[in-house]
Amino acid sequence: MSTIDTPLKAREILDALDHQKRLSAFGGIELPQAYAVIAEMKRLRTARGEKVLGRKIGFTNRTIWDEYKVFAPIWGYMYDTTLFDASAARNVNLSKFAEPRLEPEIAFGFARAPEAGMSPAQIFDCVDWVSHGFEIVQSHYPDWKFTAPDTVANNALHGAFFLGKKVSAVKNRAAWVEALARFDIFLFRNDVLIDRGDASNVLDGPLFAIKHLLELLKDDPHNPPVAAGEVITTGTVTRAWPVAPGEIWRTEVSGLTLPGIELSFS
Repeated sequence: MSTIDTPLKAREILDALDHQKRLSAFGGIELPQAYAVIAEMKRLRTARGEKVLGRKIGFTNRTIWDEYKVFAPIWGYMYDTTLFDASAARNVNLSKFAEPRLEPEIAFGFARAPEAGMSPAQIFDCVDWVSHGFEIVQSHYPDWKFTAPDTVANNALHGAFFLGKKVSAVKNRAAWVEALARFDIFLFRNDVLIDRGDASNVLDGPLFAIKHLLELLKDDPHNPPVAAGEVITTGTVTRAWPVAPGEIWRTEVSGLTLPGIELSFS
């Protein structure tokens, strides 16, 4: 295993994020080193005024593991500069993203901190609201060629998340837990059905993705556990699709009391 200069690598990747620069894959480093890099990037970003709002989980969809050669979920931070209300950002400028792709996801707002070892139902008891949104993921490694540690160090490929309507989760919790294991999302580009995904794609359901994140953080010396008030997004239900200016993308959700979402791109 090679070693890296963590502060230097964090500055290099942050510069790539800020200016859409390309990166070379690390080669030889392991995931703990990559998570140390995003912890240092978080320090740099908060020092310049950005605020951490939550985490995004990536590669929870087992159906895309072979495509990207990443075979386990990873995560990164979301900031007030990357997490947006979809209703206020219907047209998105893609020029600030590197090779952008679009992912329909389920997100949770936590009223209290979930803990490692909790069951999906216990995790959901900590949830205040549920939402459906679009994440723009990006790769500063050309042609989406990378290793798992590369993706982590690139802040889990997070570009931006556009959050749809927040639906209260304080009632009918058992029904929510059941529905979150059974729903479908239909993805349309310019009103043409492009893809369909179901809950089982996301580690058997988004609450299982949260459970996996909590276990990862339990053994992470560099990054804190999930706190009350955080927003957690749980990974794409469909494939991640390349998106281009002039396109309009929307979803329909079946099996959950969540509205679909629509964004246009320029």
